[in-house]
Amino acid sequence: MSATDLVPVPPWTAEQTATLAQALKAGRLPHALLIHEAPGAGGEWLAVWVAQLVLCQESQPPCGRCLSCRRIAARAHPDLMWLGLEEESREIRIDQVRSLSQELSLKSHGGGYKVGIITPADALNRFAANALLKTLEEPPGATLLVLVVTQPSRLPPTILSRCQRLRVRAPLRAESLAWLRAAKGEGDWNAALDALGEAPMLLVQGEPAELAEIGADSRQTLDALARGDADPVSTAERWARAQLPLRLVCFENWLTERIRRAQADGSFLTEVRSAPYLSAGGMSLNIRELFGLMDGVREMRATLDASLNRGLALEVLFRRLTPARAGAREAQG
Repeated sequence: MSATDLVPVPPWTAEQTATLAQALKAGRLPHALLIHEAPGAGGEWLAVWVAQLVLCQESQPPCGRCLSCRRIAARAHPDLMWLGLEEESREIRIDQVRSLSQELSLKSHGGGYKVGIITPADALNRFAANALLKTLEEPPGATLLVLVVTQPSRLPPTILSRCQRLRVRAPLRAESLAWLRAAKGEGDWNAALDALGEAPMLLVQGEPAELAEIGADSRQTLDALARGDADPVSTAERWARAQLPLRLVCFENWLTERIRRAQADGSFLTEVRSAPYLSAGGMSLNIRELFGLMDGVREMRATLDASLNRGLALEVLFRRLTPARAGAREAQG
């Protein structure tokens, strides 16, 4: 069973899959795609789908059942290369890109396409991006590069300009609920989505009640940290031991809610200054601090496969929430 057989086709990707299938049929499939996904909306799913599209042995759109499709889903197809973060690294490095480029230059095993998937492509360091640019400028014949990103602004304009961009939006709540029920059956998916946001691809491997519980606990913990009622050290240790990827999604959603709330009620001033200026409610971080925290959470999510002290990294983020630290910044300002 392939990844596309394990779950129904996400309906919010219908436009993208139809566009890609038509482009291949017309001989106009680009040599480089950049999939800009909302977190958890299915960017990697679409990358797998397009690899199956060009390598499927049976049909177009891909059947999802043949040996080729199943190998792609298992990341074991000889003409598919995956490039991502390696152990003890927070970046995709130049040697990885050079190896990928060298492999793409070789003749395919099946006599057709060779496909390279880079995810998260926004983790490419400067040297790796420059090395990739050479392949994008002079791509070998019958090759397809697929870059999956959540923050394309982290990539150089020279990379962006050489890729055809596909946007995978966050699904509507009704779309998420219908898809999750079709994929996993009935359950309190609404509460789970409240916890993790419109990121159904993150939810499909879990149970809705457990996900909702994790989400509620994470929000309560973050509220307590912002009030100064929780200890950053012990909280970081607890989060690092259990369900950290999901809790980081909750953290990002929690920050997003506060940014939107403050924008809606006019709490943000148009200027950016060092002193906190969000009004009452326990959250004493200014807009710069909130977006800085968001970047820190996203970076940690992108580097979970790397070898790092997760407890310490979380503690650093949590301490930025505490009123004591905010008060120190205000005194310095």
